[in-house]
Amino acid sequence: MSIRIFITGGTFDKEYNELNGQLFFKDTHLHEMLELGRSRVDVDIRTLMMIDSLEMTIDDRELIARQCQHADENKIIITHGTDTMSDTAKFLAEKNIHKTIVITGAMIPYKFGSSDGLFNLGSALAFVQTLPSGVYVAMNGRFFNWDNVRKNKQTGEFEEMK
Repeated sequence: MSIRIFITGGTFDKEYNELNGQLFFKDTHLHEMLELGRSRVDVDIRTLMMIDSLEMTIDDRELIARQCQHADENKIIITHGTDTMSDTAKFLAEKNIHKTIVITGAMIPYKFGSSDGLFNLGSALAFVQTLPSGVYVAMNGRFFNWDNVRKNKQTGEFEEMK
């Protein structure tokens, strides 16, 4: 059973420019993260885009939805920026894609060395293999249903809305 992983960018894959202090995208770190985590799960990784989720458009979300619909795999992970992760989860849920889709990301870039990204990726891999069909957000060691999650900007954690 292969798992499809779609990369969309977000803090997960950001790098730090030491000269100007800005974050930027170069390449995904996902392959390195899976190797570091000693993952033995069969995955098919595809980069759809490398953007900050605050810059994500309706066209970008349509592309993600189409890719999910047309993927051969029934289990999908999407790496995504945390600021609009729940918006994309809602968008995908409304498309009624009959697959297990888990969206995950990081609050701190992987390249910083203290990132939560590796832990969140591992959690997403476990959740996508065990949860029923639906759309979920996996952050902070927990999974959330698409319609009951928000990012708490004061604590930097994801939580249930209800």
